[in-house]
Amino acid sequence: MDLNDSTSLAELMSRYVSTETGFGVPKDGWRICLAHEFKEKRKPFQAKDVSLSNMIEHVSLGVRYLRWWYRKTQVEKKAPFIDMFRALPLRQIYGAPLGGIGGGSITRGWRGDFCRWQLNPGMYHYKTVIANQFTVCLRRGGQTVYQQVLSTERPPTLQGWNWGYCGEYAFYHALYPRAWTVYHLPGQNVTLTCRQVSPVIPHDYKDSSLPVAVFVWDIENKNDYALDVSIMFTMVNGSGHKDDKSGGYWNEPFHLEKDGESVSGVLLHHQTPVNPYTLCIAAREKVIHQTAFSPKGTCSALWSDLMTDGRLDSPKDSSPPTQKGEEVAAALAVSCSVPANSHNSVEFSLAWDMPKITFGSRGRIYERRYTRYYGTKGDAAPSLSHYALTHYSKWEESIDEWQRPILQDGSLPAWYKSALFNELYFVVDGGTVWVELPEDADISGGVRPEDGGLPAQPDVVKDYGRFAYLEGQEYRMYNTYDVHFYASFALIMLWPKLALSLQYDIAGSVVQHDPTERLNLMNGQYSPVKTRDVVPHDIGDPDDEPWVRANAYLIHDTADWKDLNLKFVLQVYRDYYLTQDEQYLKDMWPICQTVMETELKFDKDGDGLIENSGYADQTYDGWKVTGPSAYCGGLWLASVCMMCKMARVLNCESVYQRYRDILERGKAAFDKLLWNGKYYNYDSSGRSLSNSVMSDQCAGHWFLRASGLGDDDYQVFPKEKICSALKSVFDLNVMSFSGGQMGAVNGMRPEGVPDRSSVQSDEVWVGVVYGLAATMIHEGMIEEGMHTAEGCYRAVWERMGMAFQTPEAYCEKGIYRSLAYMRPLSIWAMQLALNNRPNHKDTATPTALSNNL
Repeated sequence: MDLNDSTSLAELMSRYVSTETGFGVPKDGWRICLAHEFKEKRKPFQAKDVSLSNMIEHVSLGVRYLRWWYRKTQVEKKAPFIDMFRALPLRQIYGAPLGGIGGGSITRGWRGDFCRWQLNPGMYHYKTVIANQFTVCLRRGGQTVYQQVLSTERPPTLQGWNWGYCGEYAFYHALYPRAWTVYHLPGQNVTLTCRQVSPVIPHDYKDSSLPVAVFVWDIENKNDYALDVSIMFTMVNGSGHKDDKSGGYWNEPFHLEKDGESVSGVLLHHQTPVNPYTLCIAAREKVIHQTAFSPKGTCSALWSDLMTDGRLDSPKDSSPPTQKGEEVAAALAVSCSVPANSHNSVEFSLAWDMPKITFGSRGRIYERRYTRYYGTKGDAAPSLSHYALTHYSKWEESIDEWQRPILQDGSLPAWYKSALFNELYFVVDGGTVWVELPEDADISGGVRPEDGGLPAQPDVVKDYGRFAYLEGQEYRMYNTYDVHFYASFALIMLWPKLALSLQYDIAGSVVQHDPTERLNLMNGQYSPVKTRDVVPHDIGDPDDEPWVRANAYLIHDTADWKDLNLKFVLQVYRDYYLTQDEQYLKDMWPICQTVMETELKFDKDGDGLIENSGYADQTYDGWKVTGPSAYCGGLWLASVCMMCKMARVLNCESVYQRYRDILERGKAAFDKLLWNGKYYNYDSSGRSLSNSVMSDQCAGHWFLRASGLGDDDYQVFPKEKICSALKSVFDLNVMSFSGGQMGAVNGMRPEGVPDRSSVQSDEVWVGVVYGLAATMIHEGMIEEGMHTAEGCYRAVWERMGMAFQTPEAYCEKGIYRSLAYMRPLSIWAMQLALNNRPNHKDTATPTALSNNL
């Protein structure tokens, strides 16, 4: 089922004038003509967008934040982990990122520009490096008949090159982790298809860690005569940062022959004082490379060199180190003959080797995961390139095997298939780090198993390393736990060992206590940085020291984040259910009991429900709540239910009876305090807005269903009430908001207007919407669930131009907040729900998933 607004998809390709479809381009995915211009231009959320009432209410918070921001930026010379004064402007240019998981990422935009860089872990540089291009040269009978930079740009530099390729003859197609760009060459009867392949492969913990990508160029010659075709790849030594001109960088040619396969290319040594790295462009075919050229001025000599004979006259030696103020670039040209009415192909790789990393505090040195296979000396780029060029076909076989069942499922709409795979970009491009566990590391927090804690080095962490990803590219906090709650479905379904490793890190931090007094910006009071027996908000800021100085968030006291403990328990059992890892459950069980006992302190009247005060929880931290709420109350009851289930699995009968009693009392209280006959009220305070319809009111039930619970002895919420609540959300939050074509607004009044009581209540949160859609699907409301999620995809990917930067939130008109956000990975919860459809061949049952571990 497609929305009536599906014309937005056709609009993306409306300016494409060619009939060429490219070589091997799949049917499903996100497709856009290179000449497309998005009509909708949104702006980031700013202070002026806050209502007067909210501004007055939070004026003291604003003053405290301003003081903190000034000290951070002007005194400490650091980047704030949330910068409310310098939000990222919307650039509607991004495409699928390059590289595997945790080794840094480079984004190539849908127009072919290298435009987003995350080589230093968690820190982004948004710069288009114009000299990073592919150029085609066609020769017939020893004469060059056509030479063109495959870019629609007309830059003020490099004027000796032929710029301005007509974008109406090309389109981009993404189905992550691959992307295709199809260029029809006007008047030449030749079509080029550039296929971009990155090693992002579910259940593969070796190749998925590699910082490398491959470009395969398929050349179709539809003339009745043969052509000689050269493709030139140019790359600057750097990322467009001012450090590129600091001097001391050089290029070096290399040739590597191994296992009967030879690879040649250029190493671009970038010797920064902190986190030095080497870029590498390479090819498997016989290569003619230009070791170095200066990417300034007209650069006509390089252009003429290629045009003369389709080759580059290259020195054999390394280039001299650059002087301060200079930049250096490299070029690589590969040629092949393409017979009349036939096809041929050439291949390039791009690799980067930054084996050792430090974060902003310049404290501990970490070794990236891929160094387990390629060493830490910084000399791995040739081997990485060789491996990529000789193994990418196997990567593609694995990717095809993974994606095929979903792509061939005729019951699933095309937009969903695109969204499901393309939203996975964030696993790589979320500032992701994946590092080896140092031999002297102790993740337990100092409490050993015999005392109710963890092993110092649990096997899964020791074997699979430590994993962390940002809340968002603008909200730079690692493993933000209330948001990971939603995004975690992608990890537990596709890379479950990373999901479990992350859980061990969080569990170890629960028992830690940091008494250092820290100002909470929200309330102006001082409190400990970390309170014992509570789950931390996050594990730190990349501009400081993750895993060492955790909890970068300054908005609330850790003891007030009532949802974080609950979300830990919910994820522990869900992860066990999907992996059947008994050791994991045994290790986590004492931590679960600890955090639940902490939560029970908030059951003030002994009715089995925890009470809130001030704000709903960490996820909805701008939405005031008093007393038990639908969201936190529902999470609490689901957590109690899972404690009962875990106690039974582990044969802890006394614990089972204790939590069964709490559950029965809590269920009665929840129903009495919050059920209004159609849905669960936002909270139980009796205020004028207490009966607002919250889109995420069934989050606890969602996790029960995702964990195989919710029926019989483990039923918490009556099915008829859940279905009624979901129908109310669909009728009001979805269909009564923006014509039903933008997803679900967070809060809606029963009279059919958005709840505008807070900054967040009238926003659409994409990741929450995907979770809501999953809940609907679990309850058999498949059509409603798909329609709900489709609204977000159409809005973000087709109308707003936010491809590969899906935001945390957007309003009905004009505003978005926090580009490139973690939570939309929750779309994989929809796939889990779809896999559980009756008579559906299940690919995500505990047995199916554990077989991949």
